[in-house]
Amino acid sequence: MEYVGFIGYALAGLAYVVFALLLFAARNNSLLALWLIGCVLITAGANVVAAAQIEFGYSLLWVMAIDTIKIAAWSILILSCNVEFKSFSQLLKNHYVRQYIVIWSALTLCCFGLTVGAGLSTSYLFLLFIMLNLWSLVLLEQLYRSSTGEVRWAIWPLVIAVAALSLFDFVIYAQASMLGQLDFDFWYSRGFIAVIVAPLLLISTRRIQNGQVRVFVSRNVVFYSSMLLIAGLYLLVMAFAGYAINYFGGEWGRLISVSFLVLGGVVLAALLMTENLRKQVKVFITKNFFANKYEYREEWLELIEQLETTSAESPHQMACEIVRKKVNAESIMLVKAINFREGEIKYQQDWVEYEVEDFQQNLADILLYFKNQSWLIDIYEYQKSPNLYEGLFLNQSWCQQQKLSLVIPLFVGKAFYGLFLIGERKEQKALNWEDRDLIFAITKQLTNYISLNEANDRLAESKQFDAFNRMSAFLVHDLKNVQAQLALINANAVKHRDNPAFIDDVFETVESATTRLDKMLNQLRNKQAMGADKSTVNVVNLIEKVVKQCNVRKPKVEFLEHSNIEMFVDGETLSSVLNHLIQNAQEASESDEKVNVLLRCHDGIVDITIEDHGSGMTESFIENRLFKPFDTTKGNAGMGIGVYEAKQFAESLSGQLVVTSRPGEGSKFSIRLPNSA
Repeated sequence: MEYVGFIGYALAGLAYVVFALLLFAARNNSLLALWLIGCVLITAGANVVAAAQIEFGYSLLWVMAIDTIKIAAWSILILSCNVEFKSFSQLLKNHYVRQYIVIWSALTLCCFGLTVGAGLSTSYLFLLFIMLNLWSLVLLEQLYRSSTGEVRWAIWPLVIAVAALSLFDFVIYAQASMLGQLDFDFWYSRGFIAVIVAPLLLISTRRIQNGQVRVFVSRNVVFYSSMLLIAGLYLLVMAFAGYAINYFGGEWGRLISVSFLVLGGVVLAALLMTENLRKQVKVFITKNFFANKYEYREEWLELIEQLETTSAESPHQMACEIVRKKVNAESIMLVKAINFREGEIKYQQDWVEYEVEDFQQNLADILLYFKNQSWLIDIYEYQKSPNLYEGLFLNQSWCQQQKLSLVIPLFVGKAFYGLFLIGERKEQKALNWEDRDLIFAITKQLTNYISLNEANDRLAESKQFDAFNRMSAFLVHDLKNVQAQLALINANAVKHRDNPAFIDDVFETVESATTRLDKMLNQLRNKQAMGADKSTVNVVNLIEKVVKQCNVRKPKVEFLEHSNIEMFVDGETLSSVLNHLIQNAQEASESDEKVNVLLRCHDGIVDITIEDHGSGMTESFIENRLFKPFDTTKGNAGMGIGVYEAKQFAESLSGQLVVTSRPGEGSKFSIRLPNSA
């Protein structure tokens, strides 16, 4: 066997020397090609050293030492396929490459130090090679699984070749670790394995154009894989256990270790063959350690663009169209659940693009399922494995008849909103976890979008009603003034009906009231406030008319001081404001008291003051409530907008309303306006 082993290693050394010469002849000066030449030369040197060891009989430690360098060279080559570098210094500065070199150096120095320096057992070296070869297998699978179709076609011979070498060494050293020594029948076969895989390396080299392979893997991890990693770690634990059994087992150690190996293999096979376990592990590993099927940043930007550009009559139709295109379906329906928590299931289907028969009964079963679950219902998956949807009783014949493929629940926060019913999809296969996550993310965003639009519509409607209510309040306030004018006529009719001057005043008052009512009706028809109708107004005459109207009530109002003043102002609004302020003063005073009105003009400022000696107000009331609209102390008798209207009127003319008051002493309201006459 030694002679056969020598021939194998010698042929391997020669084969890889020829391989290196062919690479040199190709004159490819790319850095990846140069590193590949280095790997081939190191592999040739490792086989030559192994052949020389058989011939001259020196220690196997020399062969193992160069084997560690060979493994590191090929592993770095695999890692270099995942990064773009322009020089060897850039490659060595890469995070993952540098991490590999540091860990490889630490493990190699530690194990060789314990074996050579401390004179301990070679079992540490066996464990070293188990770990290094397992690491290589993990990197190979990561490279292959993360590559695209064209690149995968180019590198699969390389992956098979390096994997064959690593896997064969892994088995050799795993067995050696459990039995405490190398099996030289396997050891002498290593050279022939290297010769067999050399053509595969050559094929892969020819397929890689310009010596470059660009494969980008998940940025979250490089040194992890799926079931291969689990199997390798399991065998590594088994190797430790076998070593312990062999060490403590004495004469029975070899028998026990072999039995333990067989038992461990059976357990491992059983675990790997369990379908549910494999699925769960695959999803967990793929979620956390591999590149995603979807680029979520691009998906997010695409969704935003669709929301901005898609034309639809409503946000509901927009959401339907986006989801239908995303799942590649022919039809879709959005169903909104109402009163779902109360147990009474009502639904709204105003945005139907998908005609479904027998909708009521079958929808009820689906909605009841979503009362406890938020899991998307994949009809194709349900037909194969209905036990995955615990608590769901779905009429499969109805689903097939209606060509229903997906039912997607919609939630706003934790509250159930409704669902999408998806018709037949072009890809009639079950969704994987990545498809589900993407659909969930998109529908979650769209549901929030719909909910916000509905809330905005409700808010806009509420604002319209609020504006109408405010407008109505001002109209009622104006109507009170008209009513006061007409009440003055009734109050004086009996006494002055035969007085011609009274008759003229009545017609003038009725004309004024008619004009005001016409304006209010126009305001109601146009749903907007009346515009200001400014003109030159004699303020003295205006105040005298207001005082005359207010004197139909008690206490009496006296117009004491005045100057002859004319202003360019909306006389009707000013009259309404004064009427309300005087009425407030009368209501705050006793019937035997008086309310005084004063008119002054100084420094271009017209000052109209209404003064009473009534109950007064506190400073806190003036600051917090007096000017607040619709806040009244009169109960249903008042609207709470009189003082607010007076303040707004004064400020609209660049003036101000000044209020001074003390509880029990009375109040003084001063309207100060710039004289613009």
